[in-house]
Amino acid sequence: MPDEYDAESQPESDADRRRRRAQFLRELHEAKALRDRVQPRRARAARMRQAMRMRTFRW
Repeated sequence: MPDEYDAESQPESDADRRRRRAQFLRELHEAKALRDRVQPRRARAARMRQAMRMRTFRW
């Protein structure tokens, strides 16, 4: 346990942080894709809401 705290107290490198972030985003995208496959009606409704937001967005 103390080793974990020692590792957390040291600043992590940018490469490590980017690697962890990339892994998180990959898993998040995979989870969203799975949810869309499992709940197609809800996914379609979400796409429609997003499209409406994009149409009403002002630059």
